[in-house]
Amino acid sequence: MRKFTALLHTVALSLLFAGSAFAAEKVNINTADAATIDRVLINIGKSKADAIVAYRKANGAFRSAEQLTLVKGIGLKTVEKNRDRIVVAGGAPAPARKPAAPARPATAKR
Repeated sequence: MRKFTALLHTVALSLLFAGSAFAAEKVNINTADAATIDRVLINIGKSKADAIVAYRKANGAFRSAEQLTLVKGIGLKTVEKNRDRIVVAGGAPAPARKPAAPARPATAKR
């Protein structure tokens, strides 16, 4: 009976740790491609993953997970569900803006 109990405890602990290993997968939203974002994040399908990548290319790297709410179709509830899966590190800086046109010289009134 003791051997059976020990075996049962071993199996239970193995299953417990195996479950946490699957939940530990993370994704860096600043460097991941759309397929990886789609696979790792909950309630993020292909179209939302594509939107995340497009937003990142247009606006530069995300500075926080909450910035995902700026992407159309992604709300705070989705971010909260995925908070333990989201990594925000590195990434490309924001694209350079066009320089402003030079000011015209003032003309004197006569």
